[in-house]
Amino acid sequence: MNIYSVIKKPHVTEKTSLGSDTNNTVAVVVDRAANKIEIKQAIENLFKVKVAGVRTVTVAGKVKRSGKTFGKRSNWKKAYVTLQEGQSIDFFEV
Repeated sequence: MNIYSVIKKPHVTEKTSLGSDTNNTVAVVVDRAANKIEIKQAIENLFKVKVAGVRTVTVAGKVKRSGKTFGKRSNWKKAYVTLQEGQSIDFFEV
């Protein structure tokens, strides 16, 4: 799998920003078919950092209603990437 198709976008919330400050962890949205080894290689190649560990979570899509009909959003996968000491990723560099 291409490293540019593994990592889709950063997942920035209040919880993930606290994790990046305290635990040196960043959260990214990844392809649903990607495994931990592919995610680790993609992060290391794209951002030139060393990865200590990867944890993945498959997030279930929500059921939404529009009038009488019900629909479901797609499931998606999120990865928590723990970086080694002294390493950091800034998604909002200028």
